[in-house]
Amino acid sequence: MDNNASIFEQIVQKRKSFRAFDTQNHISDEVVERSLERAILSPNSSNMQLWEFYVIKSEENKLKATEICYNQPGAKTASQLVVFVARPDKWKERQKIHIDNLNANFENRDSPGASGAYHYYENMIEDFYGKDAQNTEVITQKSVALAAQTFMLSITSEGFDSLPMEGFDENKMKTLLNLPKEAHISMTIAVGKGLQEGIYGPRFRIPFEEVVFEL
Repeated sequence: MDNNASIFEQIVQKRKSFRAFDTQNHISDEVVERSLERAILSPNSSNMQLWEFYVIKSEENKLKATEICYNQPGAKTASQLVVFVARPDKWKERQKIHIDNLNANFENRDSPGASGAYHYYENMIEDFYGKDAQNTEVITQKSVALAAQTFMLSITSEGFDSLPMEGFDENKMKTLLNLPKEAHISMTIAVGKGLQEGIYGPRFRIPFEEVVFEL
């Protein structure tokens, strides 16, 4: 096994969902920031990056967010909470950013590779993001989930732990974050130094042969 693969194997095996954290062992802002920088590098649909990440670390807002998360122990004891948000409503803004980036990187539209890229972002992107709100929500939620997984693996690599939570009142969380109705919260991730009692039992997965198939 390649050394990088061995390191990654250790990170994947170590990552678990901790439902309680050590309130005396605080995660640093730098660890969370580095992990978010890595999350932003995650693959995403059309590279539109229709996501936003909200870091909740003040005691006042953590208390509010914990209530919104139904006072789960993981939320109560977390060092910080990070909310992963899908923003399908920002597709036009991101479209413009992509076109500006093309203008900055290609001398003209006839440059190698430029024609197809311009055609996609100027003409085709609306078909995927501007005509079917339900489909766009699904697309963006998938991308946000990829970023969330990168973030959690990064947190583990930094020597800390995480808990992805789907149990929260979305409308109240959107109010706390001052989000529009078009935004969708994918998950709230609690981060900190996990306590052993926060692991509720041995890891269980459906057997490999029950979920992996070859054609």
